[in-house]
Amino acid sequence: MKQLSNAQKQHYLEQGYCKIPGLVSIEWLTELNQVTAQFVEESRDVSQSNRRFDLEADHSASAPRLRRLNSPVDLHETYWRFASEGPFADIAEDLLGAHVKFHHSKLNFKWGGGGEAVKWHQDIQFWPHTNYDVLTLGVYLTDVSADMAPMGIIPGSHHGPLFDLYDEYEQWTGHIRRADLETLETDQADYVQGPAGTITVHNCRAVHGSPPNMSPSPRPLLLCAYSAGDAMPITSLTAGGKYSEVMVRGERQKWARFDGRPVPMPPDWGGSYQSIFQYQQEKRDNG
Repeated sequence: MKQLSNAQKQHYLEQGYCKIPGLVSIEWLTELNQVTAQFVEESRDVSQSNRRFDLEADHSASAPRLRRLNSPVDLHETYWRFASEGPFADIAEDLLGAHVKFHHSKLNFKWGGGGEAVKWHQDIQFWPHTNYDVLTLGVYLTDVSADMAPMGIIPGSHHGPLFDLYDEYEQWTGHIRRADLETLETDQADYVQGPAGTITVHNCRAVHGSPPNMSPSPRPLLLCAYSAGDAMPITSLTAGGKYSEVMVRGERQKWARFDGRPVPMPPDWGGSYQSIFQYQQEKRDNG
């Protein structure tokens, strides 16, 4: 089912991202928020980050502070139904073509009162594919205003270079080096905000990030990544996911399509991958 206007598709192609209001029903939002609240309650019994929960340092049973719910589609049927049957898959088909694969999901909370910043980065360096028809769709589960640290995306940055996410000592940091940031117009970033149900979509090469959330309210953003059917993952980062590489539209493709532009490779995490928050936090703590 076609979801996007020609203008919205053109904006994505030219600018590398798009804001899409009005496609997520009240029923979907209610169900997603109810399930999410259950996981927040469950996190009260957890004192340190694990495979399910990525916690802020001051998380406690009396005052939960989640950074991320990892791979929510693996944890509750509602998230998978939304990812495969809701508007996300239709939008992905509009932008990627008839054959679309699901890649992975996460739910970033950006807790109020200082929820952590996400430094400027591009996604594809974390999970490289054979081509760049890979994108991430997000939906705000609550109303998001400018003071709640909405996601910022630098328009047109997907047409530019891919940046090194290692530091000068070849340690993975998960963010763009300061010297490289000086070549980018970060002051032109579009901080995508809107009412609950607002959808964001950005290309895997688009430079994006967000500041700390200094408002009193959390900013939950459910994110799902999809790829064209002929964009094949180069690493096995999401291989253990219950729905990783599942076709949500069309048919499985036998031939991989290769883009002529190179892609930087991430470290060999060997099953010990941490979230972007942990890598960026470690770099800050270690200077």
